[in-house]
Amino acid sequence: MAAISPANATTAASLSLPQFSSTSSSLSSSSSPSFLNFKTASVSNRCIKCGVRSLENHSGHRSLDFLSNGDPISLINPNSSSPITMAAATSESGSKSSKRVCLFHSDETRDLAERIVAKSDCIELRSINWKKFDDGFPNLFIQNAQGIRGQHVAFLASFSSPAVIFEQLSVIYALPKLFVSSFTLVLPFFPTGTSERMEDEGDVATAFTLARILSNIPTSRGGPTSLVTFDIHALQERFYFGDTILPCFESGIPLLKSRLQSLPDSDNISIAFPDDGAWKRFHKQLQHYPTIVCNKVRMGDKRIVRIKEGDAEGRHVVIVDDLVQSGGTLIECQKVLAAHGAAKISAYVTHGIFPRSSWKRFKLDTKGDPAEGLSYFWITDSCGMTVKEVMNKPPFEVLSLAGSIASALQV
Repeated sequence: MAAISPANATTAASLSLPQFSSTSSSLSSSSSPSFLNFKTASVSNRCIKCGVRSLENHSGHRSLDFLSNGDPISLINPNSSSPITMAAATSESGSKSSKRVCLFHSDETRDLAERIVAKSDCIELRSINWKKFDDGFPNLFIQNAQGIRGQHVAFLASFSSPAVIFEQLSVIYALPKLFVSSFTLVLPFFPTGTSERMEDEGDVATAFTLARILSNIPTSRGGPTSLVTFDIHALQERFYFGDTILPCFESGIPLLKSRLQSLPDSDNISIAFPDDGAWKRFHKQLQHYPTIVCNKVRMGDKRIVRIKEGDAEGRHVVIVDDLVQSGGTLIECQKVLAAHGAAKISAYVTHGIFPRSSWKRFKLDTKGDPAEGLSYFWITDSCGMTVKEVMNKPPFEVLSLAGSIASALQV
């Protein structure tokens, strides 16, 4: 919307303006000049608000009407012999501001893929036929492969078990070779290396192996593959990747912070880290909360959890870590915090792995006894199989990565 202050007498004038493209709410300028001719009647030095009603071509003129009664404004582009329609201008402007992405997914990540697509009109869901031959090897087919030529393409993977990694790697290696403009691999949970301890000669770093495999994904027309992953377990693993892949390390902590702010006792939250590793990984993102740091000490043949620093007395303490498997350390941390006077205890992990349904060890606190149960246990949907098991089972609550992934795909 613009405001024009015309003179008292009938006036005709010509202003040199930048050429523009129209969107639904504004006019954005570019470098080549056009001219704005306007004619106004006597209106006693008052401002007249005007806006675009039509952008029609009449021998090189573009016509814009006042919102109130009045003569039209004509836009003349002397440097262009072909008219530009409103639809074309809008389309051109929209194509520059957003990137359309074709999103493929594995069977396990279908639900998350649908949530991602629901977050953005610029992401289109595509499908793959996941079948097997009689001998058990993958029989794969990328539907409408020619239709993704020149498109930005992404694949949402889940390496939840070694049994599914090979079939997904086959697709991941095939997609960039279909003449796509760019290729992004979204692997919410980087699974290998979570239990590895490289302490003795002969230990094999499987995290390094997977990182090297992903580093050799074929280059697309737009360059190296981009990798989006969340809260990788060991910080040194980010250096395992080669120069032919562009890893983008995201975090689920912003989802947790948003959820904590919505709690009725948000002003009484303290963050507890079960060990120094979790503190190193997350304390900068949660530094505005009071902090409690636990650690493990060896007592004979046992390892017990103790509070290293911080005060849990009367607080709603949220234990934060990147992942949980059996949950033994987290439960020990819960007990020691309760013994030190925590009023409530909740937990957050980005990746809820829970092998052999170990999530069943965690109960809801229904009696006001934080030693016996949790108020909340937040996980993300990085591990699809876990989400299906714990959905609608308190204390578990799922925070979706869909919005974060949709934003990452627009970079």
